[in-house]
Amino acid sequence: MAGRPREFDRGVALERARDLFWVRGYEGTSMSDLVAALGIASARIYAAFGSKEALFREAIAHYEAEEGGFADQALGGTKDVRTAIEDMFRKAIKLYTVKQRGCMVVSAATNCAPENAALGAWLADHRRARTQSLIDRLRQAKQAGELPASFDEVAIGDCCATLLHGLSVQARDGVSRRRLDAMVSVFLHAFDAMAEGNAEPPSPGRR
Repeated sequence: MAGRPREFDRGVALERARDLFWVRGYEGTSMSDLVAALGIASARIYAAFGSKEALFREAIAHYEAEEGGFADQALGGTKDVRTAIEDMFRKAIKLYTVKQRGCMVVSAATNCAPENAALGAWLADHRRARTQSLIDRLRQAKQAGELPASFDEVAIGDCCATLLHGLSVQARDGVSRRRLDAMVSVFLHAFDAMAEGNAEPPSPGRR
């Protein structure tokens, strides 16, 4: 008589899937890869998670609730905005340089095939939401008097998001943590000048 299928821990399976998608991306991860990583048959994966795409979306949600939640934690605290921004960047570097994985939301599905366009758009929405949270935090600080009236929170929020994405790409390329920290320090030097009203970003078209 055939034995009963061995039980599996759904939470552990989700973490293993997250790690695989994080490294290989959505399209670079096959169902065979998931079967090998999770240690269960494909039929049980479908039964537990519904589909590969549903598993990926749940893995992204798990990432954002755990490791990827560093930005929300930094921006949502009571510290001043300058400290919050630096805290966010330093935590990003610490996370991104572990096994050169970068940010899962940035790298897991950046160039999707047409049949996966909806998934790519979904991740783009996540990235836009992160950018907006940065802009909102800077605007809040400006309204509270932490930043001068000349401070362009939209442009600087966009810069912060772009730097976050760039740090992810650089980390995956193997750039050292020391160099990534140096990039952030250069940005913060410019941020401090604008926060003190000693400089402002150039207007569009001005060279």
